[in-house]
This record gives sequence, structure tokens and C-alpha cells, in this order.
Amino acid sequence: MSDTILGAYEIDGAGGGTAINDVKIASQKIKDEQLAWVQLDRSNPKTKDWLKSELGYLDNFVVEALLAEETRPRVTEINDGAIIILRGVNLNKDADPEDMVSIRLWVDKFRIISVQKRQLKAIKDVEEKLKSGTGPTDAGQFVSMLVSRLFERIEPVITELDEKTDDVEEQILEKPNLSLRENIIDIRKKAIVLRRYMAPQKDAIGQLRVSDLPWVTANTKRHLQENYDRVLRYVEDLDAIRERAQIVKDELANIMSDRLNKNMYILSVIAAIFLPLGFLTGLLGINIGGMPGAENSEAFWIFCGMLVAVVIAQVLVFKKMKWF
Repeated sequence: MSDTILGAYEIDGAGGGTAINDVKIASQKIKDEQLAWVQLDRSNPKTKDWLKSELGYLDNFVVEALLAEETRPRVTEINDGAIIILRGVNLNKDADPEDMVSIRLWVDKFRIISVQKRQLKAIKDVEEKLKSGTGPTDAGQFVSMLVSRLFERIEPVITELDEKTDDVEEQILEKPNLSLRENIIDIRKKAIVLRRYMAPQKDAIGQLRVSDLPWVTANTKRHLQENYDRVLRYVEDLDAIRERAQIVKDELANIMSDRLNKNMYILSVIAAIFLPLGFLTGLLGINIGGMPGAENSEAFWIFCGMLVAVVIAQVLVFKKMKWF
């Protein structure tokens, strides 16, 4: 198999698939009236030439869509085929799941062309099902199965994000700390990024389930409806996680603000208590003649007693005024 073609299968219509290891045979099968699936490497510069030479009947618009640098999930129907662009979570080593991987498809009754830049585990899942004889029997079922596998991989990521939100909420209620702000920001960022692709993916599945494409059978539409309901729930969950994270962030800010206000209040009360004491000690500390008690050996203790009395009087006044 060439660098351009990552894999190819002839689908027998009974759930199985035969791997094609010869480039010429793969090129021929993709033109026959027998369902075949060819996987292409988008990062290979020869992929565009292969698409144009082997699938010359495809409009240039289709080729450009399959090889576009940036994509968002969508479905575009063209005659009896469709461009289908989907996203799956990135479960590759040392990758962030929210850095979603794009899979671009051209699907019609007899051929499936998939183009990918990075490995997508959902594609591997479909391959394994074909090898075991439990794979798709037609093009519509292929799309439905791929969508199901994409969503099955996404669900644990959203569940983990929801659990992290619960943990942060609990920590804030028990022991609020400013360091939790980073966790909250991380949760919101992941929820926003995931939703950015899940929302249009929901619309794409919704469009496909009501399409009139001949290979989208009634059975396929029922499965697509289930997947549509599932992705709708995911979008709602991500919205809820994002809103909860914002509420938690606001609650943490309020707690920190209340803590600061309380500390400032205590400092203000202490300052108010010591303000007259500072005035009196400053007044009696001036070094000029005529200072009362200067010749009395008991004057210092008498003055200390006066200061204590002033503090007691202040505390009583503050309590009466309900300052604390």
C-alpha cells in the first residue's frame, strides 16, 4: 500500500470486509459498483493528485473540502453523495482530548473515501468490526456506525469533565482557595472547545437523518436519530458544565471577597480602637513643661488604667452601635 492510501476494504454487504493491499486494485475497486472504502492521508502531498486522477468524476469542490486545512462538522449533499465532516476526541498519546480530530468523508452508494491527518480510534473500531464480520453492510450503516463510535469515545471525556466540576464545587464549599481558579478556568476552556465542535456536529447528524439520499435507509435514519439525541444531550451537558463552572467561579470570587472584607473589617475595628489611644499617648509624649503627672511616680500606672478604661468604653459603644 502507498503512503497516500492508509488502508482499503471491499465491503461484502454482510458485515465483513476484505482488506485490499494493492494500490491498483484499490483504485479499481473504488470505481466498481461494489461498496469499497479507501482511507487517505491528508498530510501526504500526493493525496490531492490521487483524488483527481482516480476519482475524476468528483467536483473540485469535493476535493477541496476533503483536503481543507480547517474544518467544522457539516453535511453537504451533492447529487446522490455527500461530504460528511465529523470530529472525534483526540485519544492519541500525549494529546488533549478536546483537541478534536477531524475525519472528512465522501460517501455515496458504492464508495466511501475517508481523509484524515491524525489517527482516529473510531476508524480503527470500524476496521475491527469489518475484520470480525460485524461491520457495516452498506454506506449508510457505515456512517451510522462511525458516528456511534465517535460518540462512545466522547462520552467518557464529558463524564470526566462533569466529575471534575463536582469535585471543584465540593472543594470550594469545604475549603475555598484561590488556586482552584486555575481548575475552574481549565474546565470552562475544555467545555467551550468541545462544544464548539459538538454543536455543529449535532446539526450535521440532524441534517443527515432527514436527508433523501438513497443510501440512507429507514434503519440508518433510526440509528442516526438515536445518535442525534445522544449528541443533543452532550451539547446540553457541556452547556451545563460551562454554566456551573462560571457559577462556581463567581462563588469562589464572592467567598474570597467576603474573606477580604472580613479581614478589612477586623483591621478597621482595631484601628478605630487604637486611634484615640495613639492620640493620647502622642499628646502626653511631648517633651515640654507643664505636662500633668510628670512629678507623680504613680502617673504612668494611672495613665495605663485610663487607656484600659477608654478601650472598654469603646468596645461597649461599638457593640451598642452593632459595629461588631
